Amino acid sequence: MDAEQILEGGNASDGVVRIGSTVRKPWMDSTPSVFEFMTAVRKAGVEVPAVLGQDEQGRQITEFIPGRLALESEPLTHSELHRVGAMVRAIHDASESFVPPRGARWTVAIPSPGEELICHNDLAPWNLIIGDRWTFIDWDAAAPSTRLWDLAYAAQAFTLSDTNQAPEEAAQNLTAFIGGYDADRRTREQLPQAMSQRAAAMYHLLKSSHDSGHEPWGSMYDEGHGDHWRAATEYAQHHQDLWSKALLTPPR
Repeated sequence: MDAEQILEGGNASDGVVRIGSTVRKPWMDSTPSVFEFMTAVRKAGVEVPAVLGQDEQGRQITEFIPGRLALESEPLTHSELHRVGAMVRAIHDASESFVPPRGARWTVAIPSPGEELICHNDLAPWNLIIGDRWTFIDWDAAAPSTRLWDLAYAAQAFTLSDTNQAPEEAAQNLTAFIGGYDADRRTREQLPQAMSQRAAAMYHLLKSSHDSGHEPWGSMYDEGHGDHWRAATEYAQHHQDLWSKALLTPPR
């Protein structure tokens, strides 16, 4: 039996370990529904960690994906951001045909403005493994949402998180990402405001959790995540006109 190796880097999951070619983490009420969703998306041809069941300690088992986190890599190039945008689109397209099981349960930290389809809800650099396979991990936050709300979070996280970056450079990165998603004009028109709103929702979760003592979000607020998401919200909001211009300008 392989020894347990603690996997660090997650913000909201304790007790995550690697055993051989598997990842073990706490089982939640929502896990059966999440596993069904992951399996359906994987069967649709999208790169998703394989679901392997429950171990003798009651923990969920999924496939371990070798590689490094995008968060810990060099900044993604435009072609790589285009690739990630296409990955997000593939997940959304595969999700359209998924019918949640009767009585499905989901873990929801931030309410969604709608229930268009089941979304990952945390498609971000801290959940993207880059290696021989490019794979999004940590699907525990999967729940009903909308394409726009999920895309806004992913686009902001991959292209607008560095608030020290020149806005013009961030706009080019955003254009590459949304080009990969192949977003239509209406989505491009709505995205700048949605990114600001989604970042603000994340800041509100952290701030309200800090005020009420709700974990792990309260501690995350104190550890610097609050400052980050406040700045990210202001950055996304302040440059909305620039994002709009970049997204709506036809490519040369």
